[in-house]
Amino acid sequence: MKTQRILHGVSVLGLFLILFTACTKIDYTQIDEPAYLRVFNNINYVQTMGSKDDKVPYFCMLINPKTGADGKFTGAEIIGDFLDKRDPYAPPYPSHIGNSTSLSNPEYPGKENVLVGPVLNGFDLSSWAQIPSGEVRLVFAYRPKNTVPFFELEERLRNDILIDTVINLQSKEVYTLHLLQKDFVKKDHGILLRQENFHKLPLSDSLVYVNFYNMSAKGFWEADASLKDDDYKLASFKYGIKDEMNVYMSLYESQEELSHYAATIKGYRGKFMATIRRNTSSDVVSSYASFPLWASNHANGIRTSIWERFDFFTPGMNPVTNPFYDSDRNTGSNWAVLNCLLNGKVGLTSNENGTLLPNLLVNVHSGKDNPRTFATVNTIEVVNGRVYLTTIQRKYAPPIY
Repeated sequence: MKTQRILHGVSVLGLFLILFTACTKIDYTQIDEPAYLRVFNNINYVQTMGSKDDKVPYFCMLINPKTGADGKFTGAEIIGDFLDKRDPYAPPYPSHIGNSTSLSNPEYPGKENVLVGPVLNGFDLSSWAQIPSGEVRLVFAYRPKNTVPFFELEERLRNDILIDTVINLQSKEVYTLHLLQKDFVKKDHGILLRQENFHKLPLSDSLVYVNFYNMSAKGFWEADASLKDDDYKLASFKYGIKDEMNVYMSLYESQEELSHYAATIKGYRGKFMATIRRNTSSDVVSSYASFPLWASNHANGIRTSIWERFDFFTPGMNPVTNPFYDSDRNTGSNWAVLNCLLNGKVGLTSNENGTLLPNLLVNVHSGKDNPRTFATVNTIEVVNGRVYLTTIQRKYAPPIY
């Protein structure tokens, strides 16, 4: 085995930290036949009367752990410590490293300084970590929510194991691993390992792609609202969605007019995109739907201001026959709304029931254009009243100043 040094996701702040700590050497074990892995902790902790005694799902992930004579863990080939619940948005670059004072990691590799994936068939895999391929043992251990590294904790705090299993990874393949709640009533947990295929598909760089999953626990949407997160930002997703839903998309011309009654692009108001069914076990990759990057007549081939709205309806309902008011958040899990805006922070009117996430399009300084709009490949996942967006981007030309 040999070692090498790399820079993972260097930001302006990250560059400052590197310069400030220039005397520090970080060695990485090179992996000859790596697989590429990204891990999300989808188990949210909610402080309600019904869950006050639940364990906080804050973990240390161990890959190929080492054990002593007594069978206790003494180390691991790969350690992903301080693994917290995931962020609503997973951007197409390792945004967490060097940008936070907290040790809590919203994903793996996230903040970890590790060898990451390459540019594979044009797609940037710097948000995926290299790990050994083949059969690997995977452990998720509960840990206290403090700043003490896992193997410096008292031994009694290192033995509460949630998952201990074996997975098989193929060399040079791309995987996303989800830690999930399987049953909301029984509090059963497990993992879902998905072998991604976006880098193998004949995808056009002038189309934006998105696929959908409902990875909610069995019994979540039927459960009493008092057991669910009361975060107002969850809007109509708070109560969950039913086990089968149809997804419709509308494309809007500009974020300057924030209303679902605003001008939409011709042919893209309430366009059917996909049917999704609740699943926490199948590793099948959902098919990608697409729309043109330059769908708007106002686009100039360099930048576009369009944004997307996704309506999730139970079968039998659609945007035309919708019986609910715009302000209805508790729809019996029959309707939920996701608005993907340019900045993901500015909402619509106060009585609109949509959850907010960033746009599926990415605007960055590239070449002489600042900004330039790029098409992406996206995944939208619904998990127990929350909705998550993961965006993957092709490599683009660096800025020219």
